[in-house]
Amino acid sequence: MQAILLSREEVAQRAKQLYESGIRQKVETEENIGKMVIIDIETGDYEVDKTGIQAAHNLSTKHPYARLFGICIGYNVAAAFAGGVMERVSK
Repeated sequence: MQAILLSREEVAQRAKQLYESGIRQKVETEENIGKMVIIDIETGDYEVDKTGIQAAHNLSTKHPYARLFGICIGYNVAAAFAGGVMERVSK
């Protein structure tokens, strides 16, 4: 498969479009809030786990050259550093 060269911003935009167009409704449940959803931006496949590491590994096994992007379910950022705040966006 020929790789399409995308900037980081384009990868993020595509992942967010996939998330908003259908993945959110499936994964944004109370038991998943705070977990990571990892999205293959080329196939639309996704997996959820606590840290995203196993999900990324599973998707990479299925599609070795996958372009992956992670979103923290229910929050506006994936992590907060040095006193930063993770703001919950879902109820």
